[in-house]
Amino acid sequence: MSSLVIDLILCGFAYVVLIYFVATMTKSKISRKDGNSDDGDGGVEDFSPPKIDLPPGVIWPSGSPKTKKPNEPVEV
Repeated sequence: MSSLVIDLILCGFAYVVLIYFVATMTKSKISRKDGNSDDGDGGVEDFSPPKIDLPPGVIWPSGSPKTKKPNEPVEV
């Protein structure tokens, strides 16, 4: 066999070994013994919207005035 074939075989073997080590080193270290769905980021969950101070005259769409009854037509 020529040296090129031997080099290609050795490079292919080194590639497989390198990919194996990279795959095993990057696995998640957190074991899920409890079976809970905690993603481990911690913190307090607060799902309420933030309180934003709006400029004068600007209102939230949820705070808009309710629809009024149509006025009676005026006869002239």
